[in-house]
Amino acid sequence: MKECKIALIGATGAVGQVFLQILEERNFPASTIRLCASPRSFGKEITVRGEKLIVEEATEQLMSEVDFVFISASGSISRQMAPVAAKQGAIVIDKSSAFRMDPNVPLVVPELNPEDLDDHHGIIASPNCTTTPMVMALKPLHESNAVRRVVAASYQSVTGTGAAASEELIAQSRQVLDGREASHDVYPHQIAFNVLPQVEEFLENGYTTEEMKMQNETRKIMHAPDLRVSATCVRVPVVVSHCEAVNVEFADPISPGEVTEILANAPGVAVVDEPQSGVYPMPIQAEGQDDVFAGRIRTDLSLDNGIAMWLSCDNLRKGAALNAIQIAEEMLERGLLL
Repeated sequence: MKECKIALIGATGAVGQVFLQILEERNFPASTIRLCASPRSFGKEITVRGEKLIVEEATEQLMSEVDFVFISASGSISRQMAPVAAKQGAIVIDKSSAFRMDPNVPLVVPELNPEDLDDHHGIIASPNCTTTPMVMALKPLHESNAVRRVVAASYQSVTGTGAAASEELIAQSRQVLDGREASHDVYPHQIAFNVLPQVEEFLENGYTTEEMKMQNETRKIMHAPDLRVSATCVRVPVVVSHCEAVNVEFADPISPGEVTEILANAPGVAVVDEPQSGVYPMPIQAEGQDDVFAGRIRTDLSLDNGIAMWLSCDNLRKGAALNAIQIAEEMLERGLLL
C-alpha cells in the first residue's frame, strides 16, 4: 500500500485517541503524522508509534503538506477546515455531520459502498456512530431481499457525546452511591442509573437530529432514497459501545436462519446468537472490537416478512475512528490518491 502523509484534527479527543491507537494496530502506511487540536492543546506531546509528536495548529500551510486530513471535531470546525484542506489538495475524511448529506460528498462505509469514493471532490464523510452498525447489517440483507421499512431504537453510550460525558457519568455514579445529589452539566438530566430518551436536539417533527441522521444517512449509503426508517435514540449509562434494537420489514418472506447466514458471511459483522445459553451481543463484548455484533435474530411477530435483531458496536472504533481509517485504506487500494 502506498505511503502517505496525514494530519489529524481533533487529536486529543476521545475519537482522536482511538484513531491513533488503530493507526498503529493496522500499521497504516503513514510516513508523516501531524497532530492538530484546539489552542489549549498546542504544544502537548502525544506518543504515536513510539515517537513523540507535538500538537500544532491546523494551518493552510500544514494542510498543503499532507495527503489526508482526518477531522474528528465539531461540525463547525469541519465546515471551517474541510474546504480549506481540500483547496490545498488534501483529501478530507470528516467524522462530523457537516457534509454527510451534501450530494457532492460521498458518505461511505467501505464494506458497503466503496465505489462511491470514485466520485469524490476532496471531501469524504463518515457516517454517524448509530447509522454505521445498522447499515452494516441492513445492506447485505437488502442485497438479498429488499428492505422496505426499518424501526430502530438505539441505546447509546456516553462516549458518543465525548470525554466530558464519560467523566460526568463516573462522577455522578460516585455521588449517587455516596447518597449525594448527582450534579449534571453535559446532559440536561442525570445519566447515572438513568436513561435519557434524547440524543441531540429536538426538531419540529418530534424527532431529534440524531434520529433523522439514522434515516437520511441510511438512505444515502444504501442508495435507497425511499426507504422508510423510524428511529428513537436513547442515551444509556454505558461508557463505550452503542446497541440497537432493529425491526426490519422485507419485500419477501425471510427466515431467521437466512438472516443469520447472510450476516455471518457479511464483512465486518459477527453473529453472536445463542440466547438460550445467554449468548448475545453486549456493550462490554463490543468494546475494543472492530466488528458489529448481531444477535437475538428472530421473526417479528407483528408483521409479515419481518425480522427483529439486536446489534452492538464500539462507537469509538467502527462507529468513528476505524471507519475513517478504512476509507483512507480503500482510497489507497483503489489508487485514488494521486
